[in-house]
Amino acid sequence: MKDVIVQVEDLTMAYHDKPVLWDNDVDIIKGSRTAIIGPNGAGKSTLLKGILGLKKTLSGSVLIMDKPLKEVKKEIAYIPQASSVNWDFPTTVMDVVLMGRYVHLGWIKRPRKEDYKKAEDALKTIDMYDFKDRQISELSGGQRQRVFIARAIAQDAEIYFMDEPLAGVDKKTEKIIMDFLKKSQKEGKTSIVVHHDLNTLPEYFDHVVILNKRIVAQGPVESTFTRENLDLAFGGDSGD
Repeated sequence: MKDVIVQVEDLTMAYHDKPVLWDNDVDIIKGSRTAIIGPNGAGKSTLLKGILGLKKTLSGSVLIMDKPLKEVKKEIAYIPQASSVNWDFPTTVMDVVLMGRYVHLGWIKRPRKEDYKKAEDALKTIDMYDFKDRQISELSGGQRQRVFIARAIAQDAEIYFMDEPLAGVDKKTEKIIMDFLKKSQKEGKTSIVVHHDLNTLPEYFDHVVILNKRIVAQGPVESTFTRENLDLAFGGDSGD
């Protein structure tokens, strides 16, 4: 069996005493591009937040790189849904990208010359360097998403958790994001992405987790992304 980089066992979560996820076991393969899919309300974002310790779990355990989360935080980059971010906060593009370096600096130390260099390189990678002094409130939706990708690149993490990074972005931004994920995979890195467009999934990902409060199926796209499994998750409403 291939190396498992994220191992989730018996994960159960609830909001306001209403169960959202029940007894889920998930194995994410090291070096994969893994999509998490399912209908609205399936618990996709909740699963990410549970793995990352951002939401309280009722039961279950999570190991990342065979270690507890607190021991590997430097190796994890998280890109939340764009709708959950306060875009009116007065900060520049460069400041946001530099946040990716804080896990390496601690909160006391100031960014060093090498940290600025990594941030600049990250912005060039996603074609946003010319916007480095711009306020984030002035950016389009696609540009904002690219800034978050740049922050993740600057962090130089091993695992990228992304919550619907392609939702509502333009084609150029979508291509930039996927080119980055494919390039990072060649470097041995892992991406776990909540994804909503079933039509692009076979092209963009090689592993998939199909979820509807419980895991319906998980594994390589070619054997798991089937009509039968989609019908089980979406109730026959997954489209053509």
